[in-house]
Formats: sequence, structure tokens, C-alpha cells
Amino acid sequence: MIRPNTPVGGSTAGVSRQTSHPRGLSTLFFTEMWERFSYYGMRAFLILYMTRPESTGALGMSDADAASIYGTYTGSVWTATIFGGIIADRLLGQYRSVLLGGIIIALGHFTLAFKALSAFYAGLALIVIGTGLLKPNVSTLVGSLYDKNDDRRDAGFSIFYMGINLGAFLGPLIAGYLAEKVDWHIGFAAAGIGMTLGLLQYIIGRRPLKEAESRIKAVKADTSGQSSSGTGLNFSSAEWRRIAAIVVLFAAASVFWGAYEQGGSTLTLFADRFTQLSVFGMAFPASWFQSLPAILVFILAPIFAWLWLRLGPRNPSSPAKFAFGLLFVGLAFVVMVPAGTIAQTQGIRVTALWLATSYFLQVVGEMFLSPVGLSVVTKLSPLRIVGLMMGVWFLATAVGNKLAGFAAGFFSSMPLPTLFGWVAVIALVAAVLMFLLVKPVRKLMGDVN
Repeated sequence: MIRPNTPVGGSTAGVSRQTSHPRGLSTLFFTEMWERFSYYGMRAFLILYMTRPESTGALGMSDADAASIYGTYTGSVWTATIFGGIIADRLLGQYRSVLLGGIIIALGHFTLAFKALSAFYAGLALIVIGTGLLKPNVSTLVGSLYDKNDDRRDAGFSIFYMGINLGAFLGPLIAGYLAEKVDWHIGFAAAGIGMTLGLLQYIIGRRPLKEAESRIKAVKADTSGQSSSGTGLNFSSAEWRRIAAIVVLFAAASVFWGAYEQGGSTLTLFADRFTQLSVFGMAFPASWFQSLPAILVFILAPIFAWLWLRLGPRNPSSPAKFAFGLLFVGLAFVVMVPAGTIAQTQGIRVTALWLATSYFLQVVGEMFLSPVGLSVVTKLSPLRIVGLMMGVWFLATAVGNKLAGFAAGFFSSMPLPTLFGWVAVIALVAAVLMFLLVKPVRKLMGDVN
């Protein structure tokens, strides 16, 4: 359970013995839950809205054009986090950046509720700007709740990750259903309502978050006083090595997200056109498949949180976890090769078990890489640029989303077994390379695991 705890900043030994979590974690849990509800709720039907015929109220675009817009939009969402990190570090601070970002996101979803094509593009642009402000800084606030060497840190990020995926589970079920079965634009509005609820509880629980932000500022001031300039590129050799480690992890994460983020593009089109959309006689919209990875994460996150604590000093290093993440996402697309073969050669809709198995393997990989990545970046980053480095971390997701959109552009022009096979090969080769780099990256990381 998440319970009040003494503020971080005392002795490392005293903090590491605690088994509860800081009070601010619950506020950030629910803020992120509602923000992800809005983002993934809308994303679950976005490519369907673009590709379905105009007679259904959709846009009637070609697969290639829709995939290009999808990849540009989702990639831009994560690219904007770099600028959001800079704005928080230099101007607004983490708390106000998250608040302003949430307001802009809500406005974006409500803009999408209007039927004009201009409103469609304007709404996407607003969501890009708002997410850029919110996403890196809410994660930075989570990291600031814990001392750098606090044993609860990875577990805290895994709990936080449960909030992300609870929202990602509920969003497609509610917004996706309303969009596909009632009206596309009602689905967009539902996403905006979710973000508004997140803003309300964020404001109510602001006190421990402002205290956490004050600790960030105090440490930055300390670090600034210890260097000749306090800003710029005046880092120690140890800090440069840790930044180099982040670069390697960034490359691995980019490949991972390039495969994983096809859930909203390639795999959503596969669900819509080649998969049986009924279970035990009950029909459901294709967008509901996007809730499956989220509920799997919600189930597995506490297991992995417990596992990392249980292993203690035997816990695999972060680079090793990244390698396992790439391995499992590669295997997830190996599974899709026979599914694509059956669907295209026999001209039938395949059982949903193919997608379910693929998503399960992806989520196992995600549990190795994503929450651990959030945690390790906050530990490796020089504190005076932690917001910027968190933005750089999310840039890996931006690259992955753009790659996923690029791959989806071949959905109608390339045999599906070939498309899925290439994705699998690239991920598995990256996994092998990452396993070979585990020891060198660990040396770069120094005393950070």
C-alpha cells in the first residue's frame, strides 16, 4: 500500500529500510492514470478513425497516409518532452509544468470532439504540446520522492507504472467503445473528461509534490555551487560516463518501442481486418485489444516490483534488463509471423489468441525495460539537468513511435509474415548486441545499478 512516509533527504540507510512509500506517490499515481486514460483511450481508435470510410463519419484515408500521420503525431508527443524538460528546469518548475500540460491536453481532446478537419489537426497539436510539458516532469517528481540509493525506488516506479497502465486499460474500453459504437467525436470528448479528472486530483494533492520540487531545486542549487559555472556542459568525468550509458540505453529503448508501439498501428489494423472480434459469442470493437497490454502490465507490475526487491543484491543490472526486454518483444513478433500467414493465405480471421500471446510477450519485455528505464535515468542524470535528460529518455519513445508508424505504412503493400518477420529480426539482433554490451555499460554507470 502507498502510505505517508518521512520526506526523502535524510540518511540513505534510514530511508532504505522503509517498506512504505511517500504520500506523494499516490497523487502522481492517479494523475498519470487519468492522463494515460486520455492518451491511450484516444490512441486506441485514432488509426481506425483515419482509415475507416467517410460513410462511417471517419476520415477515409489510405493506410499509408494514416500511418504517416499516426507516426508523426505519436513521435512528436514524445519529442516534445525534451522541451518540456527544459521549460521545467529553467522556467516553470516540475509542478507547474505538469499542471499547465494537463490543461493543454484536456483542451486538445475537447478540440478533437469537433468534426472539422482543422479541429482534428489542432487537437493533435495541443496534445503534443501538453504531453511534452506533463510527461517528463511527472516522472521526475516520482524520482524526487526517493533518495538516490533508496531500495524502494524501483518498486515505487513499478507502482507508478501500474497507474499508467490502469489508465491505459480503462481508456480504450470507454473512449474506444464510444468512438466505434456511438460516435467518433464522443470518444474524443471522453478522453478530455478523463484528463480533467486527473487535473482535479493533482491540484488537491499538490502539497507533497511542491515539497518534492523544493528538494529538486535545493539539490540543483547545491550542484551549481560545486561547479565553476553550475550550468552548461561542465560535468565531471563520472557524469559524462553516466550520460554515455544513457545514450546506449536510449538506442536500445528506441528499437524496443519501434516494435512495441505497433500495437496502436500495425497490430490495431491486424485486429480490425484479420482477427475474430468476439469472445464466447460477445462482439467487441477492435480498439479493445489496446486494453489487453495495459491489464497485463497491471497484473505483472506488482510481481516484478516484488521480484526486484526480493532479489536484492542479485537483482540483474539495468543493461541486462534492457537486453531481456528486447528479447521478449522480438519473440512477440515471431508469434505474429504464422498468424499473418494464416490470415493472408487462407483469407480468414484468426483467433484472438495470436494477438493475446504476442501482447503477453511484449508486456513481459516491457516490465524488464520501461519502469526500470524511468528509474535508472533519474539516477544517472546530473541533477541540474534531470528534466532535460528525462526528456531525452522519452525521445527514445518518440523515435520508436515514428518507426512504428513507418512500419504500419507497409501494412497493405507488404505480406504480413514478411513485415512481422523483419520486426522480429531487428529486435532479436538488438537483444544480442545489448547482452554483449552489459558489462561495458555497467562500467559507464559506475555505482548505479
